[in-house]
Amino acid sequence: MSTARTLPVWKLPTGFTRTKFSASMSSDDGSTRDSNERDSNKHDVVVVGAGVAGLVTALCLAREGRQVLVVDRQGLGEGESLRTTAHLASALDDRFYNLARWHGKDGARLAAASHAAAIDWIEDFVASERDRCGFRRVPGYLFSHDGNTDRLRKECEAAAEAGLAVVYLEQGIPELPALGPALRFDAQARVDMDRYLLALAVACDALGVRFRQGDVVQVQGGDTPALEADDGTTLRAAAIVIATNVPFHERVPIHTKQAPYRSYVVAGPVTDGALPDALLWDDGDPYHYVRLFDAPDGSGALAIIGGEDHKTGQDDDPTAFVRLQEWTRAHLPGIQSFSHGWSGQIIEPVDGLAFIGADPGGEENVYIVTGDSGNGVTHGTLAGLLLTDLIVGRDNPWRELYDPARKLVRSPAGWLRENANVALQYRDWLGGGDVKDVDALAPGEGAVLRHGIHRIAAYRNGNGEVMTFSARCPHLGCAVRWSPQEKSWDCPCHGSRFEAQTGAVLNGPAKDPLTPFAGPALMPDHED
Repeated sequence: MSTARTLPVWKLPTGFTRTKFSASMSSDDGSTRDSNERDSNKHDVVVVGAGVAGLVTALCLAREGRQVLVVDRQGLGEGESLRTTAHLASALDDRFYNLARWHGKDGARLAAASHAAAIDWIEDFVASERDRCGFRRVPGYLFSHDGNTDRLRKECEAAAEAGLAVVYLEQGIPELPALGPALRFDAQARVDMDRYLLALAVACDALGVRFRQGDVVQVQGGDTPALEADDGTTLRAAAIVIATNVPFHERVPIHTKQAPYRSYVVAGPVTDGALPDALLWDDGDPYHYVRLFDAPDGSGALAIIGGEDHKTGQDDDPTAFVRLQEWTRAHLPGIQSFSHGWSGQIIEPVDGLAFIGADPGGEENVYIVTGDSGNGVTHGTLAGLLLTDLIVGRDNPWRELYDPARKLVRSPAGWLRENANVALQYRDWLGGGDVKDVDALAPGEGAVLRHGIHRIAAYRNGNGEVMTFSARCPHLGCAVRWSPQEKSWDCPCHGSRFEAQTGAVLNGPAKDPLTPFAGPALMPDHED
């Protein structure tokens, strides 16, 4: 079936909009052409996902002369890429003494080198862009969350052995000495993610990459792998890349190796000179991370502060943003007010590095990228470089390090801990409900109810209407929970998230929405 008849085409956005692509795309001469002129079902590569990983992969493959189609359910960066705080770091946050233990000293050196190469690639790419997409080389500072300097000295030695330019500062960060001793890492960077994604999309379009909006629900590998959209459209190519933050086409293989976390971010104006133009982060668990952002309207700098992470669907706390603001006021006195707040999904691999390469479930000519580990921009960028080499048949020194099928022989404790945690979440099926009946729900609130053998996810909207769904996550059957922070249904097992009122998928790995509950009305006089 031709994609032209079924999948609408996006519009390349102008400025900093986040709208979808349309049928008119700009030509090299400034004119427009209907994308149907170059629309056929002949693709060398189909990339699923229009975030940083998908766009860099598409661009690199197009530069190799491949015909590439990018398909996304929502639009440019609308998954997790536009939720990142865009720290570009080769000084990875899982500590290099851990990476050396999990991957060996050679692996730690390759990890540092690959992320440094990703930053270099971004710098080269934005060199011709107006204002370089806000790209700027800055130092990175790691400081202790509790005053313990032993961990800092240990990391200093491990990071230097991995090839990083690092120095121990006994007097701390010059502009923030109250934070105590710190490590300084050279050659880190920051970028404006909106402008970076837009520039990637425009560069892809200029090389003939096509963009389609669609919800892919099935992937099948083989000599000519195929994917199927929810409207029945089938797309075929020589290779398929799944760049959707978490793979949706596999039920088990990769999901036992990584875990989903929500991370929270606030931003606000900063007093001139009160914060260095640098990346800052502490060594807590969860840790805090800070950087400056140049306001697009030229009104000055904002500080972006993140942290207060928790496992998705577990330990939700409506005070997360408040606690993040309190931490900021206590540690960064130049920031006292806040104008923005948001959250994002971080996929944490048990051994600290992303999974990039051939599908671990054995689907031939299917490739994945997942496990951003809080370094999504550099992991996503190096993924495009690595996957391009794999698809065109070149060797790459990072191949084994990021192999999705790699054995976790040096990090069994993390694997056991995360999977034991998942198993415990299925106990929800034996418990009662959060509330007795829907009368207890205030407008804009949700709760899980026990209704006979069923667990029901019930939500009351602002008009007082109640929507009910089976609480069973379509991925692997865990029971979803209501998140008062996110106003969503979150799966505590593998991090799938669903919209409160419709049950639509917000985050994978689930590919199907929650099932509407068609049982008896959930009112007091219908109790079991």
